[in-house]
Amino acid sequence: MTGSIQKTGYDEAYAAWRADPFGWWAERARALAWDRPPRTVFDPSLGPYGRWFPDGMLNTCHNALDRHVEAGRGGQAALIWDSPMTGRKQTLTYAELTGRVARVAGVLAALGVRRGDRVIIYMPMVPEAVIAMLACARLGAIHSVVFGGFAAAELAARIADAAPKAILSASCGLEPGRTVAYKPLLDAAIALSPHKPEACLILQRADLEAPMTPGRDHDWADAEANASPHACVPVAATDPLYILYTSGTTGRPKGIVRDTGGHAVALLNSMSMLYGVGAGDVFWAASDVGWVVGHSYIVYGPLLAGCTTIVYEGKPVGTPDAGAFWRVCDEHRVKALFTAPTALRAIKREDPDGALMRRYDLSRLEALFLAGERCDPDTILWASRLLGRPVIDHWWQTETGWAITGNFRGLGLFPVKPGSGGKPSPGFEVAVLDEASRPLPPGTIGDLALKLPLPPSCLPTLWNNDTGFREAYLDRHLGWYTTADAGMIDEEGYVSVMSRTDDIINVAGHRLSTGAMEEVLAAHPDVAECAVVGVHDALKGQVPLGLVVVKAGVAKDEATLERELVAMVRDRIGPVASFKSARIVPRLPKTRSGKVLQATIRKIADGQPYAVPPTIDDPASLEEISALIAPR
Repeated sequence: MTGSIQKTGYDEAYAAWRADPFGWWAERARALAWDRPPRTVFDPSLGPYGRWFPDGMLNTCHNALDRHVEAGRGGQAALIWDSPMTGRKQTLTYAELTGRVARVAGVLAALGVRRGDRVIIYMPMVPEAVIAMLACARLGAIHSVVFGGFAAAELAARIADAAPKAILSASCGLEPGRTVAYKPLLDAAIALSPHKPEACLILQRADLEAPMTPGRDHDWADAEANASPHACVPVAATDPLYILYTSGTTGRPKGIVRDTGGHAVALLNSMSMLYGVGAGDVFWAASDVGWVVGHSYIVYGPLLAGCTTIVYEGKPVGTPDAGAFWRVCDEHRVKALFTAPTALRAIKREDPDGALMRRYDLSRLEALFLAGERCDPDTILWASRLLGRPVIDHWWQTETGWAITGNFRGLGLFPVKPGSGGKPSPGFEVAVLDEASRPLPPGTIGDLALKLPLPPSCLPTLWNNDTGFREAYLDRHLGWYTTADAGMIDEEGYVSVMSRTDDIINVAGHRLSTGAMEEVLAAHPDVAECAVVGVHDALKGQVPLGLVVVKAGVAKDEATLERELVAMVRDRIGPVASFKSARIVPRLPKTRSGKVLQATIRKIADGQPYAVPPTIDDPASLEEISALIAPR
């Protein structure tokens, strides 16, 4: 086991990986406990592009829990649950968490779940969500977490695709001002799905108890209390640990597969190399277990490294105020915080001067990490100024499971460039390609692509869909993985993600990035957050439309602010952008993971029919946008 921070400089580490990529990963694999250590690091003949550690065997739960208890650290806090929604807090040590996970694994085994079976987890942000994931890993079962409160039709599609033996859920989830009943959604989803699970394990929450279906539903508390602990089941390194369906899919869901061995190797390495934390440190990823960030950095990464992880049932603002994150960092001695730019912008909007931040002792917080969407430079500079410590944007995807680019605290930080996601992680070769798959020169926007083979923890394929995997990711640029992000690499090797490839707009023959325009708008002192979309124009093909949310307390009239914003874009990007419209809106419609629904906004602005995405956080926000921008 290793939790120590690596001291090698970034350039040396990246060069060492380039010189001997398989040897580099073999060395990192030795930090884990293997039931059968791999002799082969990578086999290019397996799967669409190859598989990592194909002859190795291990168990992720053993490496995340039992290994630390056996090392004498069972009394250390493993998980802290902090729930402003209920006013409750709970700490589980490594020994306590291991005991609970072993018993829930025993429950699942008694229900007939075996190695290779699928289990769907449909849970709020409670300790049992993490316990459920680890219990599946303990048995060698494949879990698929579906964001709690997802609509019945979307849940049904995932049940049909994964064909789970069992489903683990709760009676309800909690949102500010409302209680979301999960059980009716679960029952409706099972009724819609052609596949029926054999059993459901239901956590009854005091806030709302749910009626049970006799013969199928089992009470979580009773079952766990009466269960026998189950030992860890060794699995092949190439066995799936989990399936995670990408949000907003239509038709057949796109199930991202995460293999067991490569996932554990890459995540353990990332904790020290990227985040600069190790055993005993408190690491907080302020996300949800339903998203990839929650999988990688609420559950598996921190526990593999022997950290203390935080499960937070609350919001960045409103539970009770914009100081909520700083209260958690102070109270639980957080060393590194990882959140989404949208959360930081929400805090910035409510507390632009940092008055709430100054109420708390943040002396133990050493760095703030951002990912999930491109972060505008102004927000990074704002947070850096108020916190007085590194604010690091890094780029990765559900498909990769960890950072493609970043800034590496364990290798010695290099200068931060606001607006860039940093430099490639050792393991990733990143290039900017044109439509003919030719590399573009520094500073030129094009398709961001990753050289094959992808490193450990990246998806080896889609669930039961190798053909769909090749079509979606490998066929556009042969020999490369297509990220579907557009961006550029500068002369010093910094990578900047500007937008999704479908958010590059064509204005009178000029290819322009909406992300570059958003960067300009976000720099205005009155702007809290913004989005730019390309809308149809009979003369120029497309023209940009800016949507802007102003900071709390701004009293400037809309016409004046719009003139200032148009002038800024004209000055910094040029008349070629043809940026002439910046609408003030009360809020931006977003997914539950915080991504702005730009494709839907574009359809509204163009007067095209659209469906309300199942991942939307607040459907009323689309109605507001439609009233403001839909053509009349």
